[in-house]
Amino acid sequence: MTSLHDAPPTELIEAVADRLHSEAAIEEPDWLQYTKTGVDRELPPEQEAFWVRRCASLLRKVAIDGPVGVGSLQTEYGTAKQGSNRYRVRPRQQTEGSGNIIRTALQQLEVAGYVETAEGEGRRVTPEGHSFLDEVAQEVIESHPALERYA
Repeated sequence: MTSLHDAPPTELIEAVADRLHSEAAIEEPDWLQYTKTGVDRELPPEQEAFWVRRCASLLRKVAIDGPVGVGSLQTEYGTAKQGSNRYRVRPRQQTEGSGNIIRTALQQLEVAGYVETAEGEGRRVTPEGHSFLDEVAQEVIESHPALERYA
């Protein structure tokens, strides 16, 4: 049986995003065009279908690392920042990702039935979410003949 660990992450996230978009399980919020993905960013995301990709990525991340909270996901989706005016003397600093984007995406995944709240521990993937990810991973491996050896 193929699991989400067998498929390459980039192909799995793209396939999960396509499936979430086709099921209309995830809806992009109105405020997304005005918000940034992190404190160190200047502009909103320009990537097409950013919201469903981020939701798919969060679903995979919670399935692998769960139960996990918003704070640790902020650290995971943050960036190591090198200050442009520090002449490379100061060490890199970690900046956190947007908690509002992560929290709203997880809430939408909860409504869709793929993620649930674990009291005091954060969020974890439901059995329906695991079977959804495993189905998509199986489709990814079947559609790429070079990936057959991973299964």
